[in-house]
Amino acid sequence: MKMSRGRISHRILGFAAAVATLTAAGTARADVMGQPSPWEHRLQAAATPVMEHITSFHNLLLWIISGIVLFVLALLIIVVVKFNARNNPVPSKTTHNTLIEVAWTIIPVLILVGIAVPSFRLLFQELDIPKADLTIKATGKQWYWSYAYPDNGKFEFDSLLATDKQPRLLAVDNEIVVPVNKVIRVQVTGADVIHSFAVPSFGIKIDAVPGRLNETWFKATHTGMFYGQCSELCGKDHAYMPIAVRVVSDDEFATWVEGAKKKFASNPDRSFASVGAAAQ
Repeated sequence: MKMSRGRISHRILGFAAAVATLTAAGTARADVMGQPSPWEHRLQAAATPVMEHITSFHNLLLWIISGIVLFVLALLIIVVVKFNARNNPVPSKTTHNTLIEVAWTIIPVLILVGIAVPSFRLLFQELDIPKADLTIKATGKQWYWSYAYPDNGKFEFDSLLATDKQPRLLAVDNEIVVPVNKVIRVQVTGADVIHSFAVPSFGIKIDAVPGRLNETWFKATHTGMFYGQCSELCGKDHAYMPIAVRVVSDDEFATWVEGAKKKFASNPDRSFASVGAAAQ
């Protein structure tokens, strides 16, 4: 069944318009930070140096794999066109080609070495925690998070999903508050089962394991709200324990700390008792 030229042209133009729309939308979404957006097809915008390097490494891998895919596709097309039964009624009996065999051994090794260098550099940056300006203890529970600020008066508070706030399934009643352009060390543990503390815009994801104290860090370079979620299947309400981090100026953080000391002063030692019990 043949399709008219007009219909083909209409479909091509429609496809081109859809691609242009998605590209423009993707460019606009690059300015949205701290949370996912509809039809997102890329990593969330980076808000820390670590996430910037993760994004750069991801883009490098994307170029490499795209080149490999195109190269293999070209080889397949050459084989189909040049070595089909019509063009080669008598098949070639060639069994070895030293140059090709050396090339397909050396070139993949060079590609892997080229990937390994930035990969190890990024892993070192993620795991080597610099001198911290602020330490936060995060305890994963079923199904919410508890946060303690041992450097600022030893207060602790629980952070639960807020059903009356936006964005849906990401907003919480009590947010983590941190100062901008400061190194934040996050000590993570679990009180019951394994959870995972993850904030995509910060490039952090680390398991909260009962009986263990894991550490990660971030340095937010932008003020605003940033969201994450538990990224480890931890039970029936796994999808309802979000993470919300509000990055503010130094003055705003100092004001918040003074208010938090009064607001969460009802049981100031509960945080360290629970974290200590989970770490033993």
